[in-house]
Formats: sequence, C-alpha cells, structure tokens
Amino acid sequence: MNEKESIPVKFNSLSDIHGVLGLPKPLHPLISLIKPSDNDGELRPPKGSHIMNFYKISFSADSAARVKYGQHYYDFNDGGMVFAAPNQVIGDDVNYTNTVSDFVLLFHPDFLLGYPLSKQIKQYGYFSYSVNEALHLSVKEKEIILSVFKIIEEELNSRIDEFSQDVVIAQIDLLLNYANRFYKRQFITRQTASNNILDKLEEILDNYLSKEKPLHLGIPTVQYLSEQLYITPSYLSDMLRSLIGQNAQQYIQYKLIEKAKEKLSTTNLSVSEIAFDLGFQHSQSFSKLFKHKTNKTPLEFRNSFN
Repeated sequence: MNEKESIPVKFNSLSDIHGVLGLPKPLHPLISLIKPSDNDGELRPPKGSHIMNFYKISFSADSAARVKYGQHYYDFNDGGMVFAAPNQVIGDDVNYTNTVSDFVLLFHPDFLLGYPLSKQIKQYGYFSYSVNEALHLSVKEKEIILSVFKIIEEELNSRIDEFSQDVVIAQIDLLLNYANRFYKRQFITRQTASNNILDKLEEILDNYLSKEKPLHLGIPTVQYLSEQLYITPSYLSDMLRSLIGQNAQQYIQYKLIEKAKEKLSTTNLSVSEIAFDLGFQHSQSFSKLFKHKTNKTPLEFRNSFN
C-alpha cells in the first residue's frame, strides 16, 4: 500500500456518502437511515479506511461478514451493533461475504443541538469501542432494537413536520439507553472472558510496578494498559466498572496505593523515594493522592506500624 492509498477518505456530507454507496440523495442533510435491502442487498462501504463527521450506529440481525481488527477478525454471524463517533477512522480491512448491516444510522452532531442528548451522547463509552468489542444481542434484544429502528425509519420517510426531530431524537436516545443496558448485560454474561482480562491486567500492573518501569516511563496510563490488553481504553474502563465498581484510572490508583503501603511498611525508603519509584514526578502529588485514598499521610500510615 502506498502512502496515498493509506490516507483515509473523509466524508463531510451525507450526500457524499450516499453517492459513494450508489444511493439517492438523503432526505435530510443531517441524518440518514440506510438499509442495504433498499439497494437489492448490494450495499458496500467504501474500500479501505474512511472518516465521517457523523455518528454511526450499525445494526445487524444476521450476517456472514467478518471484519478485521488488528490481528483478529470479529465474526458477525450472530449479529449485533457497532458504534462510531465522528472523525473516527472506520473500516481498515473488511471481508464481506454477505450484507453486513440491516440498518446504518448516520447523524451529524448538529442534529442534536438544543437537546439534552447533545451532551449526554458523549458519556456513552461504546462510541469509542473497537469493532471486536461490538455489542452481541440476544434474540429478544434484537427484536427491541429492530423495533426502534423501524420507528426511526417510518418517521424519516413520512411527512416532515414540527414534531419530526423531537420524535427521532427521542428514539435515538432510547436506542442508546438500550445499548447501554445490553452492554452491561454482556459484561455479566461474558464474565469469564472479562475476568481473564482482569487477571491479565493485574499481572501487567504488578510487573510494571515491581520493576523500574515507573522510573523511566512514569505512572502507568489507561492507554498503555489497554494497548497491552488489545482493547480500547473505553471498553477497559466500562468493563472494570461493571466488574469491580472502578474505572481503569481508579484501578491504577488503587494498585499504586497498595504498592505504596507495601513500601511504607516494609522498607526504610523516604516518602520522596517511594513517590519517584512509583512514577510520580513530584512527591507532593503522591502524598496528596495517598491522603485522599487512605485519609492518612504517607508518614502517618508508616508511623501506625511503629
């Protein structure tokens, strides 16, 4: 692949996207619901990677497509949902043997302006998940999601009036709340896999803090840990919150404090030395975090053992 081919294609308007897909112009400049069945099932996304300044929600009830992510493929045979926020790179290597999505909803952030959802949508971490972290749906869940999409479809295809935007945004809000609920269910039903990730995470953090990496690399970051686990930071935080009630940053801080307690109670290292050993640039930052998490200063904690 040459440098020109590796640059993602950027789509700034729904008309551009519809044109590439061979579809008629969109009925609305800021939102579009695309159905491959409306195009004889021959709809294909752009080749190579691309960027859109739209939110994208794809729903598949059943499919025989596989999408490559990193060194692995996500199998869509059971169907599910995939989410993408504006300006994300989408579609790196896709191998299609059948239609991927039953519905693809695209909407510009401006479509939500003036509505609470405009801010709330940024709280849904799954818009930053990777394709291999897609939402897998049960039969009943598919029926629920499909019913919401059909309401959106009917509203967008009917006569536009003063209530249309309110109705459509209410359905998008409902769709995202259902997705949030179903992801929480997925973390529970796939708890074995999640616990394996948690065990691996603990091993990575313990090895990191037991060696000299903090001295050279600083405090471990959520980005670093997610890269080691081959998952996105958002997925890691949401999974941990579901399993242990802490996000990834809070879990890192918990492990730092536990390691600090060990050093304070078993060594003669000064507070500053311990802070630097754990990756803190300033001992004051370490002491502040320690006091916040334990209600004691590092010296007060050490003295409690004497």
